[in-house]
Formats: sequence, C-alpha cells, structure tokens
Amino acid sequence: MNAVRTTALGSAVETLPPGYFALVMATGIVATGLESAGFGAAAGVLTAIAVIAFAVLVVLTVWRLIVWRERMREDFMSARNGFLFYTFVAATCVLGTRLVDVIGPWWALVFLGVGLVGWLVLGYAIPWWVVIEGGAGRGLEGVNGTWFVWAVASQSCAVLAATLEVRIPELAELLSIVAILFWGIGVVLYGIIGVAVVMRFLMIGIEPEEFGPPYWIAMGAAAISVFAGALIVDMTGTPMASVTQGLIGGVSVLFWAFASWLVPALTLVGWWRHVRHRVPLAYDPAYWSLVFPLGMYAVAGMHLGEADRLPIVAAVGAAFLWVAVLSWVVVFIATTVSLVRRR
Repeated sequence: MNAVRTTALGSAVETLPPGYFALVMATGIVATGLESAGFGAAAGVLTAIAVIAFAVLVVLTVWRLIVWRERMREDFMSARNGFLFYTFVAATCVLGTRLVDVIGPWWALVFLGVGLVGWLVLGYAIPWWVVIEGGAGRGLEGVNGTWFVWAVASQSCAVLAATLEVRIPELAELLSIVAILFWGIGVVLYGIIGVAVVMRFLMIGIEPEEFGPPYWIAMGAAAISVFAGALIVDMTGTPMASVTQGLIGGVSVLFWAFASWLVPALTLVGWWRHVRHRVPLAYDPAYWSLVFPLGMYAVAGMHLGEADRLPIVAAVGAAFLWVAVLSWVVVFIATTVSLVRRR
C-alpha cells in the first residue's frame, strides 16, 4: 500500500480533481453537436475518447476512494470542490445520451439508472456536508461557480430521460415524468444558486484569481436547461408532457436568451482577469468546465431552433459549434501536454 502511495501515478490519483468528469461531459456534448451537423466520423472519434475517459476516471476515482479516502472526504466536504462530484452524474447521463443510438435505448437506460442513483445520493449528501457540516452555511465565502453543477446534473438526467422517452414506448409515461421532474428541479436549483452567487459578489466581492473557468458553468447550466426543454417539447403526448410542453418551451427560450447574454459577459470577465489583472493563463483541468458550456450552448441552440421552429436560433447554435470544437481541441492538447509532463 505504501509503495502505491509513493508512485507518480499514485500521487496523481491522490490529488485527482473530482471535477475531471467534465472532460467526458465536454467531449460527449461536442460529439453530439458534430453528429447533428453531419460530421459523423469526427463525432465517432470524440465519442470513443469520451468512453475511454469515462472508464479511466471511474477506475481512478474508485482507487482514490479505497486508498485515499480521507483526501476524498476533504474534497467532499469542501465548498470549493464538493459540488464538483456532480460531474460524475452529468458525465454519466451525457455519455448515455450520446450512446443511445450506438448501444440501444435499453442499455442506455442503465446509464440513466446510474445517473439517477448518483444524483439521489449526492443530492442530499453534498449539500448537507458542504453547507452544514462543512461550515459553508455560516457565510457566503464558500459559494462559487462550481455549485451550478448541481443544476447541470439535474438537467442531464432530464436530457437522457427525454431522449429515451421517444425510444421506449413501454416506459414513455414514466420517463416523461422523470424528464419533467428533473427539468423543474434543475430550473429551481439554478435560480437558488444564482441568487447565492450574486449575493456573494455584492456582499463579499471576488478576486480575479477566484473568477476562473468554473463560473462558465452558470452559462452551461442555462444552456442544458434549454437542451432538456427542447427535447421535452419533442416528447410524445403523455399526460405529463401534454400539460407542460407549452410552458417548458417558452421558458427554454428565455433560458436561451439569458445564456446568450452570459457568453459576452463571461468573455469580458476573462479579459478582466487575464489582461487587466494579469492572472497567468495556465492549464487547469477546470478549463473543461468552460468547454462543456460552449458545446452545450451550441447543441441547445440547434435543438431549440428545430423544436420550436426558430431558424435564427438554430443558425446561431450551428455557428457556435465551431467555437466549441476549437476550444475542445485547445484544452485537449493542453491536457495531453500536462499529463505527459507530469509523467
């Protein structure tokens, strides 16, 4: 056991960021966008990378849980890292959505089951440990952009459930309830976390070093709410879907508008951070938390435009896809170089 702890790989596993599953999220959603745009071969390559990355990260996370349980517990109770564990849920559901047409809907249903169980376990454990046991509830200092992953995880369950609803008629009514339930939870969580983040900014302020890539998750959470909403609008006419599709379609358009406003706002924040205050632009695994929102904004626009017959929205999403692809390539190269240097 001690020998394992002293190896370079062991050191990397000990300090493995819980948010590294954002790599799978980003890769899976960019692959989805490329598939929708007609680039099947490129989408297949990215899907394979997402599958391999997911399998490796699951193994490393289990290894870390067994060998470095105390370090993992510290992350779990940390306001800075605790909510990043939800990236496992989001990655599971994003990957399951991507693989629906590859492995079939019934096998993809397994991904939904794992995602729902993970969400239920983490959905009560993380807020309890971070806010109550961890002490973040005594002030606003611990509130940060990573908390939006809670909403992202909720919406990822809605995305996969809505995707399966039209493919598994036998479970259509149940899946429609799951999709709309988690879409609603995600929207409410987005509002609650957004208020908490704004209060933190107004009452405490934030330093340039703190205003990093995870704050892009705010845009990603809005964008995945749009994507889930567009898929729900396309669901079959189950009783739950029939009474909510109009409302969800309208709210999705509002979320798309807000996500569109956040894109230039967060870009200006990046300029303020790196140009005006000269914070070094160095590789950090958190940059996958920036790639995922870019890819999700593109895919959300493409699907919302198709679902609600909004060609301009679809065109914006299709154009933005290439921004997401370029960002994925840059961060993937940086990740590879970082891993090689560390080895």
